[in-house]
Amino acid sequence: MEKQIDTTPAFFFEQQTNFIYNCEKQGKSLNTLKNYKTDLNCFNNFLIDNGWEPNKKSLTNSLIRHYAHFLDQKYSSDNSRRRRLQTLRNFFDFLLSQGEVPNNPVRSIPTSPKFLDIPKPTSFKNLKKFWNHLLEEIDQSKDLQKLIAFRNLMTTLLIFKGGLKVSDLSCLKKSHIFLGKKPRVMVTPPKRDPFSIPLPSIFNDFANKYLDLLKIEMTKQNLEFEEILFNANPYKILSGGLSPRGLEIIFKEYSEKLKIELTPRSLRQACIFNWLKDKNEESIKEWMGVAPSYSLKTFKEHLSKHIYSDFFH
Repeated sequence: MEKQIDTTPAFFFEQQTNFIYNCEKQGKSLNTLKNYKTDLNCFNNFLIDNGWEPNKKSLTNSLIRHYAHFLDQKYSSDNSRRRRLQTLRNFFDFLLSQGEVPNNPVRSIPTSPKFLDIPKPTSFKNLKKFWNHLLEEIDQSKDLQKLIAFRNLMTTLLIFKGGLKVSDLSCLKKSHIFLGKKPRVMVTPPKRDPFSIPLPSIFNDFANKYLDLLKIEMTKQNLEFEEILFNANPYKILSGGLSPRGLEIIFKEYSEKLKIELTPRSLRQACIFNWLKDKNEESIKEWMGVAPSYSLKTFKEHLSKHIYSDFFH
């Protein structure tokens, strides 16, 4: 006999809110949270359109299969179908972890294969405009505001020259940065061995200045923390570390202020294009944190369109 999940609409929608809140506490990015809400609304609308009355109702495996079929008809993109089922799977895993449901019916549905999207990196023109703006901010500010501007510059370097993701940056410690003749940054993923990524020699100068300013401000505010980044308001440092969502908000604000296309993701894609100029694929995949079987085909196909010259000074 097919297992069933008995619930009510009010309970179901309330748990979706709890799921989003839980993901936010875990530091999920702003874009991820937005996608989760969109995907859950897609499922909610499907249920309403199929007569899910506001009373006790069973969500069965067959209903979930019907939803998967609905996605097949509605979306031509495999990635769109895959993402919406994955979000629903994550939501039911959350319910399962809370002891609210006996099983996850979405687990019975195979996901669509994941296809690589066409990369949309930050353009060289926009990147240079952004970099020059950061230098101006540093030059024209002082004290904490100068430190915040330096933090944003360091973040930019670690993404564009080190390929770090916001999840890597959020927990990056000062001890993970190695300066000298061959500067490197060590990444410590939770589910794989640590690895290091080379950085350009110019990183030394910026890092030393930033760390000196950070030390002065931490001493002034009587603070101690190991993270290389920090969360702050205009008046004081609030804590060590900076969440993925916080990092995305910073780049969004710059994007709106300068009227350019700029996100951590697009900046990281620019880094990958830059690596492909003179680095071997095996090393690039290691630095990206992906499997050796991962395909860089879409990047190589568009390589000639995205050339990045060195302009850091």
